[in-house]
Amino acid sequence: MKKITVALLLTAFTAFAMAQKKGMHFEHNTSWEKVLAKAKAENKYIFVDAFTTWCGPCKMMSKNIFPLEDVGTFYNANFINLKIQLDTTKDDNDEVKSWFAAGKEIATKYNVRAFPTYLMFSPNGEIVHRAVGSSDAAKFIAKGQDAINPDKQYYTQKRLYEAGKKDEQFLYALAKAANAAYDEPFSKQITEAYLDTQKDLLTKNNIEFLAGNISSSKDRGFKELLNNPEAFDKVEGQGFAQSTIRNIVYKEEAMPILFPKGKQAPEFPDWDAALKAASAKYPKEAPEAIAFYKINTYQRKGDWKNFGPAVVEYMKAYGNASTTSQMNAFAWTVFENCEDMACVASALDWSKQSFAENNNPQFMDTYANLLHKSGKTKEAIKWETKAKELAIKAGEDGNDYAETIVKMEKGEKTW
Repeated sequence: MKKITVALLLTAFTAFAMAQKKGMHFEHNTSWEKVLAKAKAENKYIFVDAFTTWCGPCKMMSKNIFPLEDVGTFYNANFINLKIQLDTTKDDNDEVKSWFAAGKEIATKYNVRAFPTYLMFSPNGEIVHRAVGSSDAAKFIAKGQDAINPDKQYYTQKRLYEAGKKDEQFLYALAKAANAAYDEPFSKQITEAYLDTQKDLLTKNNIEFLAGNISSSKDRGFKELLNNPEAFDKVEGQGFAQSTIRNIVYKEEAMPILFPKGKQAPEFPDWDAALKAASAKYPKEAPEAIAFYKINTYQRKGDWKNFGPAVVEYMKAYGNASTTSQMNAFAWTVFENCEDMACVASALDWSKQSFAENNNPQFMDTYANLLHKSGKTKEAIKWETKAKELAIKAGEDGNDYAETIVKMEKGEKTW
């Protein structure tokens, strides 16, 4: 038994060691000077994973992507790999603490604002590339490939701009790269530089570009969006204009009234005051934005007594302009939480409208459950059966639909 146990331990250790060899090798108990010297000696680039302990995507990459064999094969051959933690915790060991000063300098110098941020340096220690966010292995390797390609290196292209290169295609590509790299405020600067070269901002290409660069009312695309919502919806999909405008109106005009900075959030936000403030600047858009976020707030708090009347009022006024996904989401929330049968009856209308043109089985399931809750069980079973058949035809698993049908036939609650 003892020999077997030892053998099993050795096997497990060997497997662990092999996994470590296959994945990315990260430097430990070192310094920037030593990393730079090693990069020069081996003629390799330097890869820095700038992460924080609280970042979910950072943990995912460390657990699922960095240990992969193909990822390790590429990065170990081309980079000296280094992880630098940019937050501090009570559990930090001496190695982590030894990088605090360097980490702070890196975060400031390269304006690291999103995590994980990957910084790539040449063998001489010159910053050449930057990438942000989690991804699958293929995309992560592609980020590294860009870092060793002078034609794709973000900072190399940025230096060309600073040296005077400003043709339209170059500006477009660099603006997209800056946006993807979260390189503020340069991203806004280069975006404006590209837009200045355009005579028509409403081409498909420019709408796609503008749509990816609207985060406040100060962005040039926001004015175009306000004046041409249909054009943006045609390119970006139904509801894009409404949701984007709504979010900015609420964030900039309503939130400072509802939740003043430095003050405790009120138990009962002053929605009338928020509507008045937002309407002063956006008389057309403010009512829908405030009504929508009123519902959102009630839902977040679990205040179903106020949620029901608010969602019914909203759908009466703006339901026809809502996306089918939003109709279904509201209807399902009513089904799960509202006991007012008048509210349930209203939700039946939006629910049926949500799948009228697309036969979405999930939306149809919502409708069937609402019918069952309102006492129309026979009709509910008919629609749930149809939803199951459509789901199976589309290659989905029909078991959940079948289980719901059984509950309906037994007269049991499905909510």
